[in-house]
Amino acid sequence: MSYYFNSFPKVSYDVKKNNNPQNVTNIMLRYKLSAALKQRPLAYYNHSVEDGQRPDNVAFDLYGISSYSWILLLINSIHDPNYEWPLSQRSFEKFLKGKYNSIPESMSTVHEYRKVVNEQSILFDQTIIPKKILVVDETTYNTLSTSAREIIYKYDYEVELNDERRNILYIPLNSLTTVLSDISEVFE
Repeated sequence: MSYYFNSFPKVSYDVKKNNNPQNVTNIMLRYKLSAALKQRPLAYYNHSVEDGQRPDNVAFDLYGISSYSWILLLINSIHDPNYEWPLSQRSFEKFLKGKYNSIPESMSTVHEYRKVVNEQSILFDQTIIPKKILVVDETTYNTLSTSAREIIYKYDYEVELNDERRNILYIPLNSLTTVLSDISEVFE
């Protein structure tokens, strides 16, 4: 991650508002970079982040260069990898203890009640129709049959969020030089 801003140009800015401008990294170029990436038609591929993998590990696996982790963060609109990157099991448990006081408490605190409209199904051509749910209040939940309802506890909710973060996009290696060229043009 420390490589992310290395290529960014510097600008003169009076940080302390004392008429003494300093050369600082122009972090606002991040938005220009995002726009440049969105304008270029690129093929993105899915990658599943394994437990404990950091952005630099994934960048090394995909590109052979760990310092390209910033590209993965940029593509996936991850501004803070400490909170938006999937947590390892150990960090996840520490997070739960900090947020809910204990793991058992997170497992017993209701996050939401759900009505199951359709279960996940697979069509003859192997197309997966995802499960469809509606969030309902407790009173409505209690009127539903046991097969048409489910309780989501805080623990389950946090697991869902963390697991969703495991699915990231990446640009294939053969397109990376084009992207890096586009990025260097933004810096000019």
